[in-house]
Amino acid sequence: MGLGSRGVIGDKWSSRILWFTAIGSAIGFYLVAVERQTQNREKMMAESMMNAGSSADGGE
Repeated sequence: MGLGSRGVIGDKWSSRILWFTAIGSAIGFYLVAVERQTQNREKMMAESMMNAGSSADGGE
């Protein structure tokens, strides 16, 4: 069995599948990064609110 010019999937389709996979992975990584950034922002806001509340309670 030698290597022919066409496999089970043609070169054109394998290239398309590769691009779709790469683009899908990039979109997935972007969405994960946005979600983590949102969670970090919410966590920082909650901590700053707690710190502001504790400093106000401690000052009086």
